[in-house]
Amino acid sequence: MTCIIEFSGPILAGPTTEHRGLWSVDGRLSLHRPAAAPDLVLHGWVIPGLVDAHCHIGLGPGGDVTGQQAEEQARTDRDAGTLLVRDAGAVHDTRWLQHRPELPRIIRSGRHIARTRRYLRGFAVEVEPDGLVEAVRKQARAGDGWVKLVGDWIDRDAGDLAVSFPAGTLKDAVAAAHDEGARVTAHCFAEDTLDDMLDAGIDCVEHATGLLPRHLPRFVEQGVPIVPTLINIATFPDIAAQAEGKFPRYAAHMRSLWERRAERVLAAFEAGVTIYAGTDAGSVIQHGRIVDELQALHAAGLPAGAALDAGAWAAREWLGADGITDGASADVLVCAEDPRRNLATLQELKGIVLRGELVR
Repeated sequence: MTCIIEFSGPILAGPTTEHRGLWSVDGRLSLHRPAAAPDLVLHGWVIPGLVDAHCHIGLGPGGDVTGQQAEEQARTDRDAGTLLVRDAGAVHDTRWLQHRPELPRIIRSGRHIARTRRYLRGFAVEVEPDGLVEAVRKQARAGDGWVKLVGDWIDRDAGDLAVSFPAGTLKDAVAAAHDEGARVTAHCFAEDTLDDMLDAGIDCVEHATGLLPRHLPRFVEQGVPIVPTLINIATFPDIAAQAEGKFPRYAAHMRSLWERRAERVLAAFEAGVTIYAGTDAGSVIQHGRIVDELQALHAAGLPAGAALDAGAWAAREWLGADGITDGASADVLVCAEDPRRNLATLQELKGIVLRGELVR
């Protein structure tokens, strides 16, 4: 039986595009009024479902999670308005969740790839440099077009953050991923790590807390976006406090990165670096916090509309996902106010429609 939802209110098909008249007919958006009367009318401002571009459905504080926990994580994200997730590494194989129509869409990257004993225990495929290319090819084939590297982590011998893999090996690994048809993103905290990533032809950088003025032109010229994960960076002072006694240099470095987080994100934005919103939910960060991340980007200096774009229209286009267009999957949110001017309205959504079904 045909299911028709009418959206009565301003339709935000883009950050500056507003029109009236939108329906969901059998799970697909239509810009044309159907002949039949709607089964449901939703009133409010309509935007595409939000995107969490750095999320770990299927990952918990200790690594792998149960199927029930993975499903609960997905539902929590969905109920916060996240209808599309770019997975940034998970131990749990979440392919089964992709077949659940009531759960967010997931673009998977397989497992993290890290240097041996240089990441959180139980999270990553750990390899030495001579095994990096093979590991990248394997994860590229296991994912949905993305590979996630751990570009730096604390080196306990050095007592500070240090790059994980030699520059030449990293370049070969990125080339191997591209050969497999996958893009590569990387966890990067430190300043020097970014130089090697840009030299290697990386496709995206996560966190990017070490951004310096010298990096900005290269990010723009190479078209490399960043996903700052500001609500995760907010945990750096706690990390520093825990490390202070044994690794004072590392602790000081982490505090310095935290202190400059907002100014570096704003400098990137003003320089023209593309920014997408991601929470890093799944280990320390709770799921369902995408709006907190949008508000953190706004607090760092991005206009509210630009912060929303980082987690909505632009993010969907980047990932090749439908927005609000004729025939697109009906994955939309209904807000009480214009979210481009008031991000807080996203905290109390009037409706969440996923694949044409009102899920909340």
